[in-house]
Amino acid sequence: MALVIGTREGVFRSADGSLGDAEWVLDAGDTPRVRAVPDHGVFAATRTGLYRSTDEESTWERLEIPREEVFSVVASPDGESVLAGTHPAHLYRSADGGESWEELEGFQDLPSREEWYTPRHRNEAHIRSLGVHPGAPDRVVAGVEVGGVHVSEDGGETWNERRDGLHDDVHHVLVRGPEEYVASCGGGLYATTDAGRSWRRLDSDLDHRYFREAVAQDGRLYAAAARGPPGTWSGESGADAAIFESIDDNNTFDSIAYPGGPEEFVLAWTVLDGRVLAGTSGGRVFARESDDWETLGEVPATVRSLTASATPA
Repeated sequence: MALVIGTREGVFRSADGSLGDAEWVLDAGDTPRVRAVPDHGVFAATRTGLYRSTDEESTWERLEIPREEVFSVVASPDGESVLAGTHPAHLYRSADGGESWEELEGFQDLPSREEWYTPRHRNEAHIRSLGVHPGAPDRVVAGVEVGGVHVSEDGGETWNERRDGLHDDVHHVLVRGPEEYVASCGGGLYATTDAGRSWRRLDSDLDHRYFREAVAQDGRLYAAAARGPPGTWSGESGADAAIFESIDDNNTFDSIAYPGGPEEFVLAWTVLDGRVLAGTSGGRVFARESDDWETLGEVPATVRSLTASATPA
């Protein structure tokens, strides 16, 4: 199966997932999220707009979403609707595979809205993460940087805050089950088993506090972390990056070695052909199967997101 790679310089594609044949297929600048949607192709959420490809990533169409900077995209389990989150933090929905969009204005009614921000934009946040689980197809989970986690029970029409007990600098929310999520935040790693009504901190015994993304496969949870935010990554140790693994339902975590080393931070995860793939700040992609790592190759830009292609290679 093909691998699609979102980077700071656009989108690359590897037909067999090995990266030996990786091609630059979309010149759209910074691409925080690529997402495959069955029957609708691959969507690329970029800082220059939302794009879609339906022909094995050979050509791309820029979609007419009202805002330019798109950070997240997700589809309903049946593929009937697609949601996109932007900067500033607005939420849009398409019911026709991306041809037309409507704003879900209920997202603007959240009580904490005026408190949201990003470090560079004191009055503007963005929807960094969107997730849906097939077991609860109408429940949408949104992670806001910086603004916490919020949950909709009706496909995005109305929203409830799920911020209590959670660091507000949310980078990614892994939706593992209908009510089971893992939030990677700038100030810790958190888990919930009740759709965000309560959160449990997972990193209390770790030296690292800055988390970007997590992935689960075969009962294992992998989370990428640094000791501090990017502004602290100067000096010999760089990010002091680490990968932590839990095999006991998030009760304990062990640091595991990986080929990237302490200066190369994992920013993206996906699962392809049963293997966990990790994309790094150095442009490399690693694959983990059982307890072993394989270096698949690299692209000439920081990896921001990974997805398996929605169309055959």
